[in-house]
Formats: sequence, C-alpha cells, structure tokens
Amino acid sequence: MLAAAAVALSAYATHAAHGEARNFLYIAAVLGFGHGVALAALAPRANGRFHFIALCGLLLGAVLFLGSLTLRFVFEVPVRFAAIGGSVLILSWLLHAAATLRR
Repeated sequence: MLAAAAVALSAYATHAAHGEARNFLYIAAVLGFGHGVALAALAPRANGRFHFIALCGLLLGAVLFLGSLTLRFVFEVPVRFAAIGGSVLILSWLLHAAATLRR
C-alpha cells in the first residue's frame, strides 16, 4: 500500500504540482516507495518482538513523513510531523539493525 501511494504521489507531483512542491513531493514519493519495498522484503523474515517493533516504526515513520509533506503541498497544512517521521525512521532502522545483530 505504501509503495502504491508513493507511485500515486509521484504522478500527482508530475502532473499537478509546480516549483518547490514538486521537489518535496518527489522526495516523499521516493522515500515512501523505498520503505514500502523494504517493508515487503523485511516482513517475511522478521522474527521476534524487536523486529516487529522496528517494522511498525518504519511504517509509522514513513506515513508521518510522507503524509506531512503531502498535506503541506496539497492542503497547505504545516509540516509538523515530517521531522518526527524522519526521526522514527532513523530509530526504527537502528532498532532493526540491532535486532538483526542480536540474532
């Protein structure tokens, strides 16, 4: 779903957005698509509580980041949650790495 939303966002950026909005929406689309693919690849191999929490964090962080940038340029809402989403993504990747090394 996340990758599909990223493709739709990319199409919106290409056909309806202009200037700075287009650049930010492309960034959001790339980040969303990459994390959608990562989640699809990592989910079947996830075992244990820490991996599950890391994957949930990746989904939450991507939705917050993507959603915040999208709402900013589509509905002129402030980007309050982009930094939180980015931080959640970083922490989730670190948790995933730690859980993998721990195994």
